[in-house]
Amino acid sequence: MRVALVTCAVLPEPDPDEDLLLEALRAAGVEARMLAWDDPRGDPAALDLCVLRSTWNYYRDATAFRAWIDRAAAATRVLNPPATLLWNLHKGYLRDLAARGVETVPTAFIGGGALPGLLAANGWSDIVIKPAVSAASYRTRRFRAHELARACEFADGLARDGDVMVQPYLRAVEGEGERALVWIDGEVTHAVRKSPRFADGREEVSAALEVSAEERAFVARVMAAAPGEGLLYGRVDAIRDDAGRLRVMELELVEPSLFLLQCPAALARFVASIRARS
Repeated sequence: MRVALVTCAVLPEPDPDEDLLLEALRAAGVEARMLAWDDPRGDPAALDLCVLRSTWNYYRDATAFRAWIDRAAAATRVLNPPATLLWNLHKGYLRDLAARGVETVPTAFIGGGALPGLLAANGWSDIVIKPAVSAASYRTRRFRAHELARACEFADGLARDGDVMVQPYLRAVEGEGERALVWIDGEVTHAVRKSPRFADGREEVSAALEVSAEERAFVARVMAAAPGEGLLYGRVDAIRDDAGRLRVMELELVEPSLFLLQCPAALARFVASIRARS
């Protein structure tokens, strides 16, 4: 069985799980290699399965990335399923989740010139602004109440390139923190705590953490609300609001780090699940 872990030609940052996963797949009898989505020499048709892993530059040319997904899906099997990938590329999926009854961090999508009215209507003063298509905290910034003019300038600049999303900054980020809940083939395997990360910042995460029954039930509801069948992996980045309720900050179904280095059991489950689907 020939499996590709899909990456990009130049990684914007190292992937700690790449060598670990390749070696584990090969040890399990899988002919595994890396395939860069943006390398024109790559041929998905030569493979039995493409598993997206570190396509961490896709947001720089989302149109080309969508076209690659379509081409790859026409040539071989792609996981997660293409329809799910395409849905998850734009953070408008948060609106879909909310409409399906999933608690999400309040999120607004705006164009140029709309920020002052949005803040006044919602009573927000401490906010996070980012592009609606982004990864790795690309062009993501926090602004406080006294920085309204700068926030408007930043949002208007983003709006010239595409949709802009705005969320209130939740204080729990600095306490219990954002919890990245890793889901592999129907099971929550572990969690890590992620420190706040903004543009040009480095991601810092904890060791593997235990997952509470509340969190497991929450992830099950989130994943059930995502479109598509036969999902292989996912990550629910969750945070508690000021009332202590879990909310989705982001649902990562395209290319999330799964923090396999922190949890050998998750690595083993991921390898077994890939092998079973090849």
